[in-house]
Amino acid sequence: MSILPRHPNPSPLLTFACSKSGFLQLLPISLFVAVFGAAFGLAASQAGLSPCSTTIMSLTVFAGYSQFAVIALWSRPISLLTLILTVFAINARHLLMGASLSPWLHTLPPVTRSGILAALSDANWAVAVKEFALGRSGLGALFGGGLALWLAWNLGTLVGVYVGQDLQDLHRFGLDMVMGCFLLSMVFEEKQNSNTLLIGLSAAGASLLAYHFGPQNSHIIVGAIAGGIMGMLVRGRDVN
Repeated sequence: MSILPRHPNPSPLLTFACSKSGFLQLLPISLFVAVFGAAFGLAASQAGLSPCSTTIMSLTVFAGYSQFAVIALWSRPISLLTLILTVFAINARHLLMGASLSPWLHTLPPVTRSGILAALSDANWAVAVKEFALGRSGLGALFGGGLALWLAWNLGTLVGVYVGQDLQDLHRFGLDMVMGCFLLSMVFEEKQNSNTLLIGLSAAGASLLAYHFGPQNSHIIVGAIAGGIMGMLVRGRDVN
């Protein structure tokens, strides 16, 4: 995606109309998220989590990959702190995602801003950043789109918990690749420049190295940090 403009327009108001538009915009990808959520519900049940615990986790955490990581660690004798740190490490990229939205969100009331960021995920962030970069409001995609993804994830979780045993192994459909392909399509949807390619290659290279040689799940945050650093370097070069 192109480097964000240096002087973005002031943040518009978050309205019902733009939230509805964002909800409908993210609804197609939400269908895949629901099936992925069903896979999580099934995996949680097989790991021994109660339906109540599984549902509460999806309602409050709303982070697919980190929730799967917790499931993988659930049967081991580890502390609650370890689980919390695992979730934080995998989702630490949200710190960078939130920071990238600061130019458009900092003028909003704190309650509104917190509500929008509570629904932040990879898909609606990618759509919103593109909207902002094109001079349009991305608040609808952030909140309305995030709400669509959140509802789909939790509905899918319920399906996986209560009827997942009848769905067999959902992983065989390769649903874990859907989100990656969606984000990749967002990157290449518009004309790219050498700066964007350089940032993408830096993030991908660092992520691959961390995946093969670093601690488990470290590639997510390592790739995000590497891409962010390269973005700052490229932007500094453009300013000079």
